[in-house]
Amino acid sequence: MTDTMTRPQDSAVDPDRRAGMIKLASSSFLGNFIEWFDYATYAYFATVIAGVFFPSGDDTVSLIRTYAVFAISFIMRPIGAFYWGHFGDKNGRKETLLHSILLMSGASFLIGVLPGFDSIGLLAPGLLLVLRMVQGFSAAGEYAGAATFLSESVGPKRRGLAVALVPASTALGLMAGSAFWLFESSLLSSSAMDSWGWRVPFLLAGPLGLAAFVLRKHLTESPIFVDLQHSQDSNEETPLKTLVTKYPRPLINALGVCVLNAVGYYIVLTYLPTYLTDELNVDSTISGAATTTTLIAYVAFVLLAGAYSDRFGRKRVMLLGCGLFVLLSVPAFVLLGTGAVVAIFVAELGMAALLALNDGNLVSYVPETFPTEVRLSGFAVSFNFANAIFGGTAPLVATVLIKALGTPMAPAWYVTAIAAIAFFAVRSTHVRTDLSSNA
Repeated sequence: MTDTMTRPQDSAVDPDRRAGMIKLASSSFLGNFIEWFDYATYAYFATVIAGVFFPSGDDTVSLIRTYAVFAISFIMRPIGAFYWGHFGDKNGRKETLLHSILLMSGASFLIGVLPGFDSIGLLAPGLLLVLRMVQGFSAAGEYAGAATFLSESVGPKRRGLAVALVPASTALGLMAGSAFWLFESSLLSSSAMDSWGWRVPFLLAGPLGLAAFVLRKHLTESPIFVDLQHSQDSNEETPLKTLVTKYPRPLINALGVCVLNAVGYYIVLTYLPTYLTDELNVDSTISGAATTTTLIAYVAFVLLAGAYSDRFGRKRVMLLGCGLFVLLSVPAFVLLGTGAVVAIFVAELGMAALLALNDGNLVSYVPETFPTEVRLSGFAVSFNFANAIFGGTAPLVATVLIKALGTPMAPAWYVTAIAAIAFFAVRSTHVRTDLSSNA
């Protein structure tokens, strides 16, 4: 095995191959953008959606039901991870991305045309639930499939930067969803928003998904996967069985590596606005501006972190990110606690930079921990289980800890503990920059 603690090398890329990688990067970016645009859209339009599908006479009850349907997408991710991991390691990375984008964008589009409770009664929330389940199921293959396909198609010298487009696209999707909500809420009346305005961003998933599908249809399958299929050592067992029986330690380590991404992403990029306004009584305009600025900076930080790992090695950068999170999470929350505008911006931007050291490399680092025969399974299972168990629950755990411990510093201690787990998981992980090797 080759350890990325050493500086990786790369081979020359011919023009046709480079053009193919640009198409792959574009389609991967677009697919994950759609996923997180939908995530943000559902969250920001939750109040409107609650009135359309869950009218109860009690706005709070309607909103709770809407968020309960939202949470279903996280429950479906581990199930989707098993399916897409098996499918991708048996049928190829290209086929995985073709099927996942159709399911994901199709479900989003159908939400946009779904009649409300007033038209079809209880069938409306029932169908909304089914479509959200399809979205969660398909999303489990989108992120892992894109990261694996890109990792296998780009040499180690450029892999970090190229694959960092995947997490960058998620942040841009969140920003686009937020911007779309602000745009419509400032222009449309309440009646227009209720009748058709909320549907527009979901309907956009149709043409965007079709564009991503067309791009992916013309991609060339991962050469590393093709070599495996043509070899005599091609995996004849179920990939998941092979993963669990032959590679349990890499799987456990990968799960440990992914927990910081899961908790850090949802704490830093989605929970902090609520934390600042509800726990620290910071003006919502300030907290919103800080979070928007942080999202923009995070995109740049992620790409820089990916490029940085191409120069200095992914394992070194991952360890740096985990270690700094352990050391600086508490000081960052102390800064937030001052309530000073400059301190809030510095703290959020600092945590975004630290998170990017992890997120910008995770997508290329985890594929380097598994051999080709179980690479997509290993990534899909570890990443989606970490996000389902730790990511989706992060805001809830943070809120419960604050109440139980009686201090607004509780989330900082939680993030510190999670970062320590990830640090030791990275330390225990062996990686290979030559992804064609099954040694």
